[in-house]
Amino acid sequence: MNSKPDDNISPTDWWHTGIIDMVPGQIRFRGRPIEELIGNVTFPQMIWLMLRDGLPNEAQARLLEAALVAAVDHGPQAPSIAVARMAVTCGQSLNGAMASAVNMLDDVHGGAGEQAVELYLRIEERQKSGTGLEAAVATELDEYTDELRGKFVPGFGHRFHKPTDPRTPRLLALVDEAMADGTVTGAYAAIARSIEAELAIAKGTALAMNIDGVTAVIFAELGFAPPLARGLFCLSRSVGILAHAWEQMNQGGRNKGPTPPACRWRYDGPNPIEE
Repeated sequence: MNSKPDDNISPTDWWHTGIIDMVPGQIRFRGRPIEELIGNVTFPQMIWLMLRDGLPNEAQARLLEAALVAAVDHGPQAPSIAVARMAVTCGQSLNGAMASAVNMLDDVHGGAGEQAVELYLRIEERQKSGTGLEAAVATELDEYTDELRGKFVPGFGHRFHKPTDPRTPRLLALVDEAMADGTVTGAYAAIARSIEAELAIAKGTALAMNIDGVTAVIFAELGFAPPLARGLFCLSRSVGILAHAWEQMNQGGRNKGPTPPACRWRYDGPNPIEE
């Protein structure tokens, strides 16, 4: 009988990680004893350490924290929040409701931040070839909308907040402050602002940078890879998901669907029932 390829792998080599080391009585995260981290680093700093290795300075941590705070919730009309509340009325526990809700945060609802970082990086690459900012933005937007994603530009425009997403000016101001003190370069903020201006010209109306676009600026400025922008958004939105699930659990309710029972759907198949 032939041995399977995995049969000779040592149990200690089955998983390997540079994140955590642990023996009885000792825990180290990327070489740092847990007892030295507790009480000395903030949660945003810990997130950075786990994802990136090394600790951010206080200014970097504050900027990351601002992005996380800004995206925690957007009300029960947001699919992820609605699912959390519905899940609780169907009998799910808090962790089950949170899992159901986080699973809604995919390409359409929750993925725009990652997509925006990708777009900013594409524009930056075009700039490195010697193309000016405005030309790089115009060319990349044409390519992006025509060949890749269609009419939607991730991170810009909002179906509810018009003409301005109230979170954007404050976050951009913090980015500007961080640029002034040398914490970030401001390159991605300039790219995002140029996209906003180009879209306004192309569409003849303001298409303001939204929460996804501005947090993408922060994540890109801080050096996070595009997929981590989505992961960080999931971390942030999980706070709102937990809050709504817990509130719904305390409010009660049973088998709540997406609309009240009196609000019926529209049937467009054959032989509709006449009322």
